[in-house]
Amino acid sequence: MLAKILMKGNEAVAEGALRAGCRFYAGYPITPQNEILEYMAKHMPKHGGAVMQAESEIAGVSMLWGASAAGARAMTSSSGPGFSLMQEGVAYIASYELPAVFVNIMRYGVGGGDITQGQDSYLQAVKGGGNGDYRLIVLAPNSVTECAAFTCEAFELGETYQNPVLILADGAIGQMVESCILPEPVTYDIDRHSWAVKGRPPGEEKRKATNKNWYIGDRAWEQKTREKLLRMKHELQRWESYNTEDAELVLAAYGVSSRVCKQAVREGRAKGLKLGLIRAISLWPYPQSAFRMLGPQVRGLLSVEMSIMPQMAQDLYTSVEHKLPVYGHCTAIDVPVAADIVKRAEEILAGIAEPEEVL
Repeated sequence: MLAKILMKGNEAVAEGALRAGCRFYAGYPITPQNEILEYMAKHMPKHGGAVMQAESEIAGVSMLWGASAAGARAMTSSSGPGFSLMQEGVAYIASYELPAVFVNIMRYGVGGGDITQGQDSYLQAVKGGGNGDYRLIVLAPNSVTECAAFTCEAFELGETYQNPVLILADGAIGQMVESCILPEPVTYDIDRHSWAVKGRPPGEEKRKATNKNWYIGDRAWEQKTREKLLRMKHELQRWESYNTEDAELVLAAYGVSSRVCKQAVREGRAKGLKLGLIRAISLWPYPQSAFRMLGPQVRGLLSVEMSIMPQMAQDLYTSVEHKLPVYGHCTAIDVPVAADIVKRAEEILAGIAEPEEVL
């Protein structure tokens, strides 16, 4: 049995990456994810890897691009406006079909935002912060153990689908300290992939990292991209269902909000409310299958998020093919409170609440 260790979420992200064989990290300081950079700087030398404190987020994502193209397991991390600055690089890495790993420990607010926790970068993460037809594989941990496990797994997922992967966690999870089970270390060979850029002996064809859609009208590439995205959509949906079998109102949440929602389900059921929860683990692809398995007794969905507007509402409406109303409980900068969620559920089930309009 694996031993438990007391860790902060950000530290677990970094340790998970190291145990996955990540040997290059480039980052720039920004709250609330600074511990990732600090942990990497302290521990990477023991593994023979390299850490770069870049002069900017743009420089960091460019370094990540090069390291990933060379076959290294490479990662960067940021938050809020820092991750926004990376978006041109994110789109380029996606066009090169490179398995780079990104981490966004979300902070709250538009523009520069605030240095505290938030969940309002959802739309940027799942709908594409850069230009063009691409999607990131997006995983949302709700515990320190999952911070380590999901980050470790992200490298394997990226290589399997030749696609960048994003770990999207709110600042509350990144700063949380709790007991953690770390994944077993894996052995990674930087030379294992045929696509990686390497020096070649004279006479052998050179390897190149290229923007796959550089030549406009490459129909074969366009079809391949569509097929890959569809395959990821159907193969990578992940979720956790809790008391949904007889639920009349199903809560939808991720990250720290999903932990509070589980308590709200218990408190609501103690008062006679038939509440359930679907926690999205993969935010892209969104777990539509989970909602399409709900029974006919469900009267609506309640999206619980740390944002101004329910950013998941569009995905929830799509998941149920607009056959159920979607309501919101948005707490902006504050972590939700179970009692407030139960009160909102009572209003919805009593018919005195209005469904959300997608903004």
